[in-house]
Amino acid sequence: MTDEYRALRALADLVPAVPDLRAPEIAEGTVHLALLPGPRHGAAVELVRRQLAAQPAAPGRVVPAAPLEAPSLGLLRRPDLAVLPAPVARPLLVVEVVAPHFLEFDHRTRARDYAAMGIPTYLLVDPRTGTGIVHDEPNYTRRTDFAFGDVITVGPWTLDTGVLRT
Repeated sequence: MTDEYRALRALADLVPAVPDLRAPEIAEGTVHLALLPGPRHGAAVELVRRQLAAQPAAPGRVVPAAPLEAPSLGLLRRPDLAVLPAPVARPLLVVEVVAPHFLEFDHRTRARDYAAMGIPTYLLVDPRTGTGIVHDEPNYTRRTDFAFGDVITVGPWTLDTGVLRT
């Protein structure tokens, strides 16, 4: 752990728990703070969580907002959902539902960071456009786009995106 990351982590740990504020993240040498997304965002996250948790292919626990930390990369991320194997190691899948103020961040920055963290699959759901992306293969060299209504394969899981709303 670098001294810079240690200082950023200490700063992030000082941020008090505030009802409308997401827990802090660290990336690009900065502590990032954001407001919690609205109820539609939470509903989309819950719909994906239920489908993942109900499948026997889920080789672990589906956890909302699990802190994922890679100090050597200077990263602390809190995806909307993560599938964590038991015992806990790096996640098998992370899920982000795009919030309007995180559009570019979710599409580019998080994809780059999750790939660098060695997470094999990243599911990005964009309710604004009714679309999404499955990033997988090493370093997310494969990208599969989908539209709400499609039944998609995400790693060993199958998701019906017809339950999601714009």
